[in-house]
Amino acid sequence: MVDSGLAFFRRYEALARGTDPFTRASGSDRVVMSAQNFTQGFYAAQGKNVSGHIADILVVPESDSFNNSLDHGSCPAFEDGLDASIGRRKQKVWMEIWAAPIRRRLNANLPGANLSLEDSVWMMDLCPFSTVAAPNATLSDFCQLFSPDEWRDYDYMQSLGKWYGYGSGNSMGATQGVGYVNELVARLTGRAVHDNTTTNSTLDSSPETFPLDRILYADFSHDNSMMSIFAALGLYNETRNLPVKQRLSPHNTCGYSAAWTVPFAGRMYVEKMRCGSEEEELVRILVNGRVVPLQGCGADRLGRCKLGAFVDSLSFARTGGRWDACFV
Repeated sequence: MVDSGLAFFRRYEALARGTDPFTRASGSDRVVMSAQNFTQGFYAAQGKNVSGHIADILVVPESDSFNNSLDHGSCPAFEDGLDASIGRRKQKVWMEIWAAPIRRRLNANLPGANLSLEDSVWMMDLCPFSTVAAPNATLSDFCQLFSPDEWRDYDYMQSLGKWYGYGSGNSMGATQGVGYVNELVARLTGRAVHDNTTTNSTLDSSPETFPLDRILYADFSHDNSMMSIFAALGLYNETRNLPVKQRLSPHNTCGYSAAWTVPFAGRMYVEKMRCGSEEEELVRILVNGRVVPLQGCGADRLGRCKLGAFVDSLSFARTGGRWDACFV
């Protein structure tokens, strides 16, 4: 995340040289630490002492009694309803197809281990977690236990979990991202937040805790919440629900996969710009460095929409995003 802060500064250096980003983090320890490390990288690139700026990070608590647009948890129908386990169910069907040969191979080479399908997948989890835990991010030896094709199967399993668990494949997935999208609209337009979902009205009504005049903003959340935000923005509206018995590549899912959207240190950049003789500002969104052409707002060949058309395209979020269904 330190490198991410450096990269952010370098990408937007013309804007970042003389300004401080307004930074928020959801209250989980790992999310707060990500925000701190990002801040360290950003201000190191700026040539400033970072200590005071880390103290300026606004940490939004994660609790049942505190609204938080950076973390799901306040919609009972999503947390406990019919679709609460749909992601895991979809993963299980696919897991039984691709992970069974891996299980047999591991058990043959580890006498007495008697690994289950889930255990076998957890063995694969050790690859990314061990890699990022290494001081210099050296690729873990666990990664070599599996073939490239098995890693593609693993990614597809993660893609199913995110899509159906928190994204557009879940009937209430996009609803969890509505609050953040309405905050984004407020920042882009310079107008007060209009929302009755996950936003915290006390924080969002104060210029100290939700300023509308900053050039740069940096928010830190969880991968699952990012999936809901992507869904509320309609970024992958062209992606059809993923099949569970056949693996599709991102090229066949209109750019969607877990690896392409929510890897470790995944990021979304929302850019507002004015170019050449254009009278109206434009909006562009990048997910992990890839431009995601905007949907439903007349995007140009570079994937950008005029600000007004972009805001209009977010009618799902701006009209409540089915939040009332959370309590049925």
